[in-house]
Amino acid sequence: MMRSMYMRVEFLTSNETCAEGAMAAGLNVYIGYPITPSSDLFEYLAEKLPKRGGIVYQGEDEIASINALVGASLAGAKAMTATSGPGLSLMQEGIGLAIMLEAPLVIVSDMRTGPSTGIATQIGQGDIMQARWGSHGPYNLVVYAPASAQEAFDYTVKAFNTAVRLRVPVIVLMDAILAHTREKVVIKEPGEIEVVEFKKTKKHPGEYKPYEYDPDDLVPPIAFFGEGYKVLHESLAHDERGYYKTSPEVYRPLVERFIEKVNRNRKYVVASKDYYADDAETLFIAIGSVARSTLALVRDLRESGLKVGLFRPISIWPFDEDRFI
Repeated sequence: MMRSMYMRVEFLTSNETCAEGAMAAGLNVYIGYPITPSSDLFEYLAEKLPKRGGIVYQGEDEIASINALVGASLAGAKAMTATSGPGLSLMQEGIGLAIMLEAPLVIVSDMRTGPSTGIATQIGQGDIMQARWGSHGPYNLVVYAPASAQEAFDYTVKAFNTAVRLRVPVIVLMDAILAHTREKVVIKEPGEIEVVEFKKTKKHPGEYKPYEYDPDDLVPPIAFFGEGYKVLHESLAHDERGYYKTSPEVYRPLVERFIEKVNRNRKYVVASKDYYADDAETLFIAIGSVARSTLALVRDLRESGLKVGLFRPISIWPFDEDRFI
């Protein structure tokens, strides 16, 4: 396949390719707090992003960082943070806020051993459930789990596009081994990849309602702070104007829409790969760096005559159940 003159081949870690993918997708605000094993992603962006006109800011902790990120998103930034299990736990209330305000943002979690602060330098995959269910209440979001440095680039781009398209937080789950694995990667420039931009409102300021949604995709067109629109964002249950309401007639359609707008776009969101699954009598399921070891095991077992295969979900939430079944 002929490669574009704009692509370049680099030898980078998955943390670094994740940062490159974010910049290619339009990242212009990174707010975070250092935590092993994601700190080198922070450091990489601290060097690279300001040279592209972006902002890198260290919050006083993960709670401050996620809430500042929500504000940056609603002001028009393509915003991202990176953390690990303990930090993701601290961010859960802010993730719930982003869901309620429909603030598109990307969170990278380099998983490590837990619980609590666990073993900071050892691999873990304990963020899988909290990535989907860590915040309270009925909602939906998207979680991707790449398994290589190339996928870290590709699915960080996909994470930004999904976040902007659906106005949801999107989480990219890696693990300590994958985050620091260095591989050859094809870095594509913005003109070579799909970059989704915010769906801006076409209404006049006097007609605009911040949560009036498009019935086709259930996603409200957005107006940012400072653009001449009356913009009210409310963390409590709210109507289309952003006014706090307690009635079931307002609350139920609101949270049902949070769930359904992801479900309705499943074909765009879901991704998975399978290996030797057609004739498999035993099927392994694995993600991240563990999936790579599992694939090596599957190949060894097949050489010994066992009919085994591997299913690797890339979108963990929502799960690619159609392909799996």
